[in-house]
Amino acid sequence: MSKETAVKLFESKQVRSVWDEEKEKWYFSIVDVIEVLTGSERPRKYWSDLKSKLKIEGSELSENIGQLKIKSSDGKLYSSDVADTEQLFRLIQSIPSPKAEPFKLWLAKTGSERIDEIEDPEKGIDRVMETYLRKGYSKEWINQRLKSIEVRKELTDEWENCGIKKGQEFAILTDEITKAWSGFSTKQYKKFKELKKENLRDHMNNLELVLNMLAEATTTEISKEKNPETFEESRVIASQGGTIVGNTRREIEEKTGKKVITKQNAKQIKSKNKELND
Repeated sequence: MSKETAVKLFESKQVRSVWDEEKEKWYFSIVDVIEVLTGSERPRKYWSDLKSKLKIEGSELSENIGQLKIKSSDGKLYSSDVADTEQLFRLIQSIPSPKAEPFKLWLAKTGSERIDEIEDPEKGIDRVMETYLRKGYSKEWINQRLKSIEVRKELTDEWENCGIKKGQEFAILTDEITKAWSGFSTKQYKKFKELKKENLRDHMNNLELVLNMLAEATTTEISKEKNPETFEESRVIASQGGTIVGNTRREIEEKTGKKVITKQNAKQIKSKNKELND
């Protein structure tokens, strides 16, 4: 079972879901998931009992569960307990059901693979390559994508050396680079390509990917030379790195008469690759 296969259950019509634009996350109705996995005629009671059990076991999962308005069968919106994908996988581990077993096996296999990759990073590269091949990407595009991962890692290592915090600060600096070279914020870029949670880089064509890599590599080099001491200094450098490549993008567009940033997403990229190979 792959992650895509596992998550399909939660994207089915049987399970109500809500997309949070701000957090860029799907949230799923817990009682719907429990009903699908257990077949219980009283999923709310099952969830209530499970919450008590989890609390006794010392799990903080139930305390971190939030509520969102979800449409009911009568067409009205009611507050319901919801969980993101990570929380649901944890929840599934506590549900003794034959339908939950494939998820548990997949989680165990994934955990084992990650441990193997820590001991031998080359296995991680092979796994990424196999994943993209299965999704239908060309080997040429995959090689570019793997290079982009390397370039991104060099940049984040540099940010960590400068005292930048993972998470929000990384996201802000990434946004500065993206806006400066593409003209779009990351969210605007994803919306333009009609994406939600998907990784933006997985939906870039070769030219977009190369320019994004160049912007990140340029930012890394400037940062190494200037040794910024504050977040704001790193933010200025991120904008500088992106602006240099933004100028390149505009020159390309002027010479070709075509926009570099396209609505093309992975589906169109893979379709084009297939046509070229046929």
